[in-house]
Amino acid sequence: MNSSLSTVAATVLARLDETLEPGSVLLHFDPSSPYCHDWSGDYQGMPIAVLRPRTTEDAAIMVRQCSEAGLRLIPYGGHTGLVGGATPIRNGQEILLSLERMNRVPEIDPLNFSMVVEAGCILANVQQAALDRDLLFPLSFGAAGSCQIGGAIATNAGGVNVLRYGMARDLVLGLEVVLPDGRIWNGLKMLRKDNTGYDLKQLFVGAEGTLGVITAAALRLFPRPTQTETAFLAVDSVGTAMALYAWSRRGLSDLLSAFELIPHVGVELAMEAIPGLRRPLETHTPYYILLEASASGLVNLKELVERFLESLLEHEGVLDGVLTSSLAQANALWRIREGMVEGQVRRGKHLRTDVSVKISQLAAFIDAMDARLHAFSPGALPLAYGHVGDGNVHFNVLPPEGMTDVDAWLHQCEEIIFSVVDAFDGSISAEHGIGRKRREAFRSRASAVQLDMLERIKGAFDPQRVMSPGRIFDAP
Repeated sequence: MNSSLSTVAATVLARLDETLEPGSVLLHFDPSSPYCHDWSGDYQGMPIAVLRPRTTEDAAIMVRQCSEAGLRLIPYGGHTGLVGGATPIRNGQEILLSLERMNRVPEIDPLNFSMVVEAGCILANVQQAALDRDLLFPLSFGAAGSCQIGGAIATNAGGVNVLRYGMARDLVLGLEVVLPDGRIWNGLKMLRKDNTGYDLKQLFVGAEGTLGVITAAALRLFPRPTQTETAFLAVDSVGTAMALYAWSRRGLSDLLSAFELIPHVGVELAMEAIPGLRRPLETHTPYYILLEASASGLVNLKELVERFLESLLEHEGVLDGVLTSSLAQANALWRIREGMVEGQVRRGKHLRTDVSVKISQLAAFIDAMDARLHAFSPGALPLAYGHVGDGNVHFNVLPPEGMTDVDAWLHQCEEIIFSVVDAFDGSISAEHGIGRKRREAFRSRASAVQLDMLERIKGAFDPQRVMSPGRIFDAP
């Protein structure tokens, strides 16, 4: 940090420390602190300071004073992002604004099926607050126990229930946002229908903190499912898996809530990572499907699912299957899905991608990817998995044993994957976002018109470009 920036930052931080309650301004950090690296360990940095507002008014004061001084500010959530968006850069020129102390649930309206939560609420706590009122907030993924709802909205997170309930964008009724100049926009109306001009809240969903700081959200709720049925099916190919998805959407009467593709190698990785985990099927096939349906009310879900699974016996590509008979068995199946990720981490540095193509092209896309990667590096271990019913697939690659220059090899693999995504007219980021990691790849693919529109929006909200610089947009 240069001396002039150090002087300006020190002045602003000292003033904030005097104005706000103790603990609002943190200045010293251990390099192992979550403030200094991302969850994956791919990004490390050192912030000038961490600001921790207790209220929206605190956040507005912090943002206003930093903006007026030209200090770069990064909204910081639960430390679970995978594209480096909330990790400070190494040279100590950025301030983190952590929402961790804004973690209250001010309102739940059961009749309106809605709730208002502060942005620092842990996702699992939001889910539990809804369940305590016999309601469901359906956004769910592996990091639910540590990610914050504000970050999930800012990155438009997806998760396992996208098929039925949509992504974060579809669950937001309203937002409260501190703009880059410190003004507060209160858009927390819990309305299903409001056709009065531009839908401003949607500008901030998926904006990754580049347009302002989300401080609270009004969220859609649903009836709590009283019945859940979970099945694990063995299939002979991705093509069969995608045909099974179409059958499931029709045969389960729109009650399908999750549909996860799991490769055989993913099951093996889960077994490595989680002692005592058992294979749900003896049949070894290239791919498996983890399927879940849920319902409330008078529907006899178990009978419906059993009849549907019986009908699958007519299809040659579905080789085996099991329907769980208890919550413990269902949880064990989901541990396979989670353990597959843990197993990859245990293997060391590897490539994580998060891409999407049309659902009807997903099988051909995975086949093309497998062929390209095998031709490039026969010893590579590709894994295609995830909630493929929305066209999203996590196509990860583990390097061969003994690989020396792993970083360069992973970069080549990523270029191959993205080139195939381009050939299928897909997206290089289905739900993880752009952040710092995908910025160049994104900008090289965006049209001039798209970039111009994005830059105009950014300029309208943040003309000084102090909010999350270098994320999505190039740093000034």
